[in-house]
Amino acid sequence: MTPQKAIELQKLAFKVRQHILRLSTGGGCFTGASLSCTDLIVYLYASGDFNLGPEKVNDPSRDRIFLSKGHDVPALYATLAELGYFPLERLKNHLKTSDHIYWHPNTHVPGVEFHSGSLGHLPSVALGVALDLKLRGMPNRVVVVAGDGELNEGSVWETLLVASALKLGNYILAVDRNWFQANMRTEELIPLEPLEEKFRAFGCQVRRVNGHDMYKLHHGFSNLDLQGTAPHVVICDTLRGKGVKSLEERADRWFCNFSPAEVEKLVEELHGQADAHLSSEGLVVR
Repeated sequence: MTPQKAIELQKLAFKVRQHILRLSTGGGCFTGASLSCTDLIVYLYASGDFNLGPEKVNDPSRDRIFLSKGHDVPALYATLAELGYFPLERLKNHLKTSDHIYWHPNTHVPGVEFHSGSLGHLPSVALGVALDLKLRGMPNRVVVVAGDGELNEGSVWETLLVASALKLGNYILAVDRNWFQANMRTEELIPLEPLEEKFRAFGCQVRRVNGHDMYKLHHGFSNLDLQGTAPHVVICDTLRGKGVKSLEERADRWFCNFSPAEVEKLVEELHGQADAHLSSEGLVVR
């Protein structure tokens, strides 16, 4: 990944976070978790490392991305809109009965591969797709974005057992490891660590990266042995509420419904943090 590409992705992630905040009113959305996986979603759809694009939504050769943690759909909606999958203006229809821009992914929205919302379901749906592609000799990659709290669902582990047994090297589970499940820390509820060892015990090839660093994400998803005999897991360590300091690592900022005035203050905070972060590199985020 070139430095210029990394900068482009950072700028896109900033725009996506701004959209997420603006979707956090008038009924609200799952703000904290959406902010944590923003960089991962932006990387997958906009880095160019995957065969994706608004012109390829029906292309059989496209890679498949499944957002299993469907409550993070504001990050997906915003990314797709910014990339031209559908008009940006459509985001204003959030929670309106006249559109499908709602709390969870809907296949009526271009770029959404499958409905999701009930956690633990899409890993197995994606496994079926990966198996079909392998049987037909297709080179497509299948990526499932799951939450760390979602790993409490037994179906996730059952899926990995089957993916390992079927030798699905084209199957990639990306875990948004933000260390929170709903309104509680994961390690205080049902401890997940050591995750790498657990995934390896289920027959997976495992990598762990900083989920907010575009270079690290590129490294984590590059040069995977897609023709190999093991499914892949990329654990992406993230921060709930990333980008807005007052929301970061807060158990009570899972689902948020802010007033319009509160949203504007949060957008200002987002701008301030982004500018401070990039100014040290001589960059302007806007």
